[in-house]
Formats: sequence, structure tokens, C-alpha cells
Amino acid sequence: MRFPNQRLAQLFAALQNETLPQDELARRFSVSTRTVRTDMTALNALLAQHGARFVLARGAGYQLKIDDASRFGQLQAERAAPLRVPRTAQDRVRYLLCRFLTATYSLKLEDLSEEWFVSRATLQGDMADVREWLGRYLLTIETRPRYGMKLFGSEAAIRTCLTDLLWQIDQDTPDSPLLTVEALDAGLLAQLQPLLQRCFTGHAIRLSDEGERYLLIYCAVAVRRISEGFPLNDPGAEEVGAEVRAAAHHLVTLLRPLVGKPVSQAEENWLRVNIAARQIQAQAPSTINADDADALVDYLLSYINTHYNYRLQQDEQLRADLLTHIKTMITRVRYQIHIPNPLLSNIKQHYPMAYDVTLAAVTSWGKYTPYTISENEIGFLVLHIGVGLERHYDVGYQRHPQVLLVCDSGNSTLRMIEALLLRKYPQLVVTARLSQRDYERRDQVEEDFVISTVRLSEKNKPVVVMAPFPTEFQLEQLGKLVLVDRTRPYMLEKYFDAQHFMVLDQPVDQSALFQQLCAQLEAEGYVDSDFCPSVVEREAIVSTLLGEGIALPHALGLLAKKSVVYTVLAPHGVSWGDETATVIFLLAISKREYEEAMAIYDLFVTFLRERATSRLRNCRDFASFKAVAMDCLSRL
Repeated sequence: MRFPNQRLAQLFAALQNETLPQDELARRFSVSTRTVRTDMTALNALLAQHGARFVLARGAGYQLKIDDASRFGQLQAERAAPLRVPRTAQDRVRYLLCRFLTATYSLKLEDLSEEWFVSRATLQGDMADVREWLGRYLLTIETRPRYGMKLFGSEAAIRTCLTDLLWQIDQDTPDSPLLTVEALDAGLLAQLQPLLQRCFTGHAIRLSDEGERYLLIYCAVAVRRISEGFPLNDPGAEEVGAEVRAAAHHLVTLLRPLVGKPVSQAEENWLRVNIAARQIQAQAPSTINADDADALVDYLLSYINTHYNYRLQQDEQLRADLLTHIKTMITRVRYQIHIPNPLLSNIKQHYPMAYDVTLAAVTSWGKYTPYTISENEIGFLVLHIGVGLERHYDVGYQRHPQVLLVCDSGNSTLRMIEALLLRKYPQLVVTARLSQRDYERRDQVEEDFVISTVRLSEKNKPVVVMAPFPTEFQLEQLGKLVLVDRTRPYMLEKYFDAQHFMVLDQPVDQSALFQQLCAQLEAEGYVDSDFCPSVVEREAIVSTLLGEGIALPHALGLLAKKSVVYTVLAPHGVSWGDETATVIFLLAISKREYEEAMAIYDLFVTFLRERATSRLRNCRDFASFKAVAMDCLSRL
């Protein structure tokens, strides 16, 4: 069965494994639910001749229903030969990278354009991405007239680059011809897999599934490169444990028949490094002899305490986890071994506070070391530090409902009602207990609502009348007020205001915008003069663009005297690194509100999840912005 577009093929693959509703499919494929329905109609038209269809079950989602098992079985048994022609820009870049990394001769774009049925100008445009990818590994492409283009760089860098590329392709499309035909010999991965598993099991080497898969791909790359006459010649060796040395030696013995050539000591040394870099340490922290790792853990935790008020130095579990991870991380960075982090974008979007804390600490440490810690490695550290924050702090800050309790039946009745309410709704915070007369004297109510045993005149907040022994109906009515999300609306009320709201009617660059906003905040006493340079420094490290055109510029650390969010809407867009920001929130957070900071970040994650960028961008004043924001929050 041939699909008219790639999304239908992906949709078919996803729904064969699980039942999914329209909303989830729309999120996964970044389309509207209307597009999902259109795609499902097209998919069912294709499946009609194969005896199957997808049926929408209410409350569950699309389910596969097979009307003719024999015809659908034939469809499942068919395995169309992969088409070795790239169809998208991403595919072309990957194919070009594979060709350059595996070619033993110069390549000409004219030849590739004829083979792939695209213009030379198209491939020339793709070469910018190819050169940028190769540049991360210090690899270069040189062009000679009439001869074409050829890749230059160290053999270790070529292998690392090719392995990283194939690992990423394996995660996205494991049946890609780049894995099975272009870069690796057909069937080689399947042939190597039992050899590696036997080797690692025999020598008690613990690896994650991703780590074992990565080493499998690396060994397949090594087999090809050695057999084609491109051995490693670096004799250096990393100090590793006896079990890693034994496993590397055993693995070389297993690979030798596949290579058909002698395998040098340098190959075995490099295998040691790759195994050690991905090994899961089983030792207790006290047995890990890694001074650098220990010093780095101390520095990171001290920096977080000094600049963000989060005291994590006494968390022995966090220290043990960081030591175990950082020991192998230092080996990776020393030898420029890159481990892709498939969760990086999710980590940045859903754990922005923990990401910023970790990024600031690692960047500060990086000023005193020759090592460069990649974003992928930082993402892994974020998970450890994020868990530590959750263990010790209310980083998932929630504003519990504040309640005023009014009762004229005596102290014992009041205490009984209060105990009953807290048993039913433990999140209630009773701020005051008043008589009816005291209540009437108040001009307004600061709490979220009032619970009373007698009928009262409403002031500025709702009143819930409740019997001393409330009925289930009364408790349900109370629940409608208790269970409302007050955290995000509270953050919106507390940290956003019309004074710190701006619509950019004309294009402006990022630097000028920072200067303008920070100057106003400094004049109003929210920040000092060191705030703006810190915002610029933070932006230079990694872009603060959260996604969907939403940017969150902020300082390294909690430098503000008072917390505030400056909202900027830019219909014309502001250049933000390689992308464009249209909704910008400049964060100025003080150490006093550091525990509420996570909930502030959660607001922006909500805007992202609700895809509210276009609606926010089109607001012309603070009132309309606040209305759109509240509408997004009410959907949760």
C-alpha cells in the first residue's frame, strides 16, 4: 500500500499499536483535529481494499477494525523495498552526510542531483546544513575544481559523527535504507547484536537500552571503516576498569572475523572509551574515584544555593546520582563523544525552571574548564537536579484556596465544621474565623470565598452557605469552588500588569529591546544595573525561545529586587537567534519569590500547550491580553 504523503504512513503506524483520540493525534502530528479527520477519511479509503478500517470509539479514540483477516494479513506481510531517494530537505541532508562520511572518493553535486532527481541548486542549499553538522565534529569539506568535494578530519571524528547520525535515524525511522543499505552492510546490525549482548553479559557490563544500541551502531560503523582501510591510529588509552578492558578485548576478538583484517590496539582503546562512556555505574558513591566529578558536583550544588536559594548540598541521593552520571559524562566530553538526548526539547519546554538553574550552574563552571558541555548533556543533568528540587522544595507551587469561615453557633461548632471541611478538602486554607457581626464590619474580603453557616450579604467574593452537618450536595457545590485552579490566575494577577506591557508597532532588534525594558525596570527599582548584562549573557549561552514564537529572556540567577514579568507583543517579530519571537516575557524574579518561580514558568508552558501565540500576538492592550491568557488557563 502506497501512502500519498508521509503523515498518513505515520498515522497508520501509530494507530496499529494503540488506540488514540483525535486530540492526541493532532498534538503528535502538529495539525488540527479537522486535519486528523480528513486524514482518517483518506486512510480508510486506502484500507477499504485491504479489508480493514479505523473506527472512532466514543471516549477512547480510533480503533483498528479488521473486516477481512486474510486480506489484511497479506498487507501486513508485504514489505515494500525502501526507495533510496531522499524526498524531503531533512532526508537530503542525511543522505548527503552519509555519502560524505562513507565515500572513499570526491563527490560531485551534479552526479547526486541526477541520481536523486533534484536540482543542483537545491543540493547546494542543503550543503549549508551539512557543513554546520560536520563542523560540530571539526570536520570540513574541501572543494577542488573538476574533482568535486571531499571530507577531511580525524578518523575518530568521522566515526563519531556517522554513529551519531545513524543513531538519530534509528530513533526516527529504524527501517531507513540509510541504516540497512547506504551506510551499513545489509544484515550487519542483526549479526552484531547477539555478539555484543553475549560480550557485555559475560563481563557484567551494565548498559541502558539506548547505550547498547549506540554501541551496536558504532561497532557496525567500525567494521565498515576498518574493512575499507580506514583504521584508527590514535594510540591513546583512557584509564578504565578491568571489566571494561576485558569486554573491549573480547569484543575486538568477536569483530575480527567480520573485518577480515588485523585490528589495532588503537581500535581496542577507542572501544574502551566508548563502553566506559555509556556504562551504568553500579558502585556506591564512596567507591567512585573521580576527583573531577566530585569537584563538579560540589560546584554545581553550591552555585545553585548561592544564586537561586535552593539548598541541595545535603541531598545524598542527588549527590550519588550526579556523581554516577558526571563520571561518565567527563569521559564523553574529554573525547568529544556525543550522546543524543531525544527528550531535550521536552525537558526545555516542560521543566524550564530546572533547566535554567542547571544551565546557569554548568555555564559558570565551564568558564574554568577546557571542556564544553553540550545541551544534550545538560538535559540529562536537568533531570537529576529537577528531581532533587521536587524532593526538597515546593517547585510545583500551587496556590491553595484561601477561605474565610463565618459561624455564629459557638466555638465548638466552628471547630467541628472546620475539621469536617479539611477532611473533605485538605487543600483549603482557613485564614480567619469570624462571627456574622465581625464579617459585616469588613469592607471587603481578601480570601477567595466565604463559607458560612448563616446567610450573608455578598461583598466582593462568593459566599457558600453550609449546614453544621453539610449534605453531599452542599459539599459538591463547595467542591466547584475548591477545585478551581487558582495558581496560574494568581500568578497572572500578581506578576503581570498594564505598566509592564508593550506592543511593538515597529521592528526592533533584540539588543535594543533588552536595553529599553531593563532601563525601565531599573528606573522603577525592580532591578539593579547588573541585571541587563546578565540577561544578555544568558541569551548568548542558549536561546531562551521556548517554542511557538514565545521567548523568556531572564538573568542568570535571581537578581531582581522585586518580581515582575514584562510582556512584549511583537506582531512584526523580533529576530531571536535563528528564529523569530513574537510574544516575549522578560522575567525579573527575586530570591524572595523563588519558590513561586516554577508556577510563573508553568504559565508559559500553558500558553505553549494551548498554542496561544497567534491569539496573544494579536492583542492590542493589556486587558485583551489578560482576557486571552485567562481563557487559556480556564481550559485546563
